[in-house]
Amino acid sequence: MYISSDTKRIIMFSALGLILVAVLWVTKPWVRSFEINTEVSDLLDQRKHIVGILPILEKKEYITPKKEKDRLDILILGIRGDGEEEPEAGSYLTDTLMVLSVDKNTGETGLISIPRDLYVKMPYLDKKDKINAAYAYSAGSKDSGLAGVKTLISQITGIYIDYAVLFDFEAFRGLVDIVGGVDVSLAVPFEEDLQWGSSSFYLPAGDNHLDGEAALYYARSRFSTSDFDRSRRQQEIIFALKEKMVSLGFLANPRKISNTLDTIKQHIRTDIQLWDINDLVKVASAINKVGAGNINTFVIHSENLVYETKQNGIYILVPNENTFAGIREKFKTILQ
Repeated sequence: MYISSDTKRIIMFSALGLILVAVLWVTKPWVRSFEINTEVSDLLDQRKHIVGILPILEKKEYITPKKEKDRLDILILGIRGDGEEEPEAGSYLTDTLMVLSVDKNTGETGLISIPRDLYVKMPYLDKKDKINAAYAYSAGSKDSGLAGVKTLISQITGIYIDYAVLFDFEAFRGLVDIVGGVDVSLAVPFEEDLQWGSSSFYLPAGDNHLDGEAALYYARSRFSTSDFDRSRRQQEIIFALKEKMVSLGFLANPRKISNTLDTIKQHIRTDIQLWDINDLVKVASAINKVGAGNINTFVIHSENLVYETKQNGIYILVPNENTFAGIREKFKTILQ
């Protein structure tokens, strides 16, 4: 049976809606690329204060796992983007690194946040840096950025990353505003009075309605708390966004999803293609059977799988016992 191009897109949006909108925002495979003009040599020079040499014995830790037929894993990356007043490479450091994992048969779903300060091998190099610089290194090397980061995350987690979705803060802010804001409930007040210059960001205890700008402040703030708490808040906003989109009927209206994406497409990028529809539809159906709310969440931090130390006097995180074994075990069992 012939399926038109428009119909294929709608099917794809429906599948993505059930998978990614269930915990995040969805995207198209043909959107603009984020251009990075910084060469790897320039990037290494900019970050020479933190870059280290990969010990020969550590190379054995970086082995790419095989694809699992009954599991789908999607890497979610959030970058600052072009609007930030920083050196160009700094605009492409990933403040958000998460992996969405789905059991294709049962629909069991997991979401794990990876700390940006994890000190690891960089794509295509025998050098180490914080993991939030991996996309910039990858994009400045031999691919468009996503391929190298997918391989790196696969090697660290021990699971094969099937797809990647990259967004900048404008996409985040825009999507929250499009749905009319999101709601979060706080057990205690939240205040960030150190990170935003003369501006202080404050939310009282209880129910709060956040527009895109406030949601972005809430998801990015870390000076008064920590990167680990920021990862938890990012997950909180993701679930709040999911609930709002469900309440507005986005999952039942693929064209509404398509129209929404048209307004933010310049700020999102993915390697998901139209020919991936069958795989996504199967997974979406499995998730729908068990309910999109059944998501196992986990934040990797210094009280579980990594420890704090310094590289040339700069704060970094290293996996416990200097091996990724613990991290890999968590990713392996998140769907159990």
